[in-house]
Amino acid sequence: MSKLRMGRVFAGDGRTVILALDHAGFMGPMAGLEDPGAVLQAASGTGIDAVLTTFGIAKTFAGSLGRMGLILRMDGGATSRSANPGHLRRLFSVADALRLGADAVACMGMIGYEEEAASLQVLSELTTQSAEWNMPVMAEMLVKSQGGGDLTVEEVGFAMRIGAELGADFIKTHYASPIERFRSAIQSCYCPVVILGGSKTEDETDLLEPVAESLDAGARGVAIGRNVWQHRDPQAMCRALVSLVHGGATVTRALKEIRG
Repeated sequence: MSKLRMGRVFAGDGRTVILALDHAGFMGPMAGLEDPGAVLQAASGTGIDAVLTTFGIAKTFAGSLGRMGLILRMDGGATSRSANPGHLRRLFSVADALRLGADAVACMGMIGYEEEAASLQVLSELTTQSAEWNMPVMAEMLVKSQGGGDLTVEEVGFAMRIGAELGADFIKTHYASPIERFRSAIQSCYCPVVILGGSKTEDETDLLEPVAESLDAGARGVAIGRNVWQHRDPQAMCRALVSLVHGGATVTRALKEIRG
């Protein structure tokens, strides 16, 4: 793993705010992502550290990245309209990512889903190939609740550790409470963990409070998409996240970036 490339994703304080823009590669057109270049330009001056995105966006809108690091989504093979989503595979090579100037690459790890075996095979192949090029790998470790309700800390912690064991350099996953047990789960995962944003929420507090708790538990940042670019003021939401992750702000102080 290249410390130089990791330094393009994680700031000097060891934390990161990642803007996720890879959704349309699976879900097609989405509100808020009609003009990816405009989203990138709006985010580039807010303190966002890196962008997780698709091959097409990275290739077409490279000039809008500014100083933000680039994390390239490497896997796929099906869309939200597919009748058989289990055929997950790696779509691009590390050489492809390097040609685009990527600082890290990303793929899924889908624990408990139909795609589990395929996704873990893709992850292991990607970490092996990436090691040859000193390219950091982010594993997006999703886990299906065994009970059908909210995810437990044990379920999330299990997914985190599987990603680390397969060679990921950092993990993107869910936050689960209570904070004390989540702290123990992070301590059992020997690589940095960043928290995903999840489904769209209308109340900023519902997004920022779990972010703050996860940071207190030892998470190293966030990777958030639709709660930024589907927000009424994406730039303000970027600044709020940056203030939490890098500025040590309270949730109340971060909300002032949005609500004034």
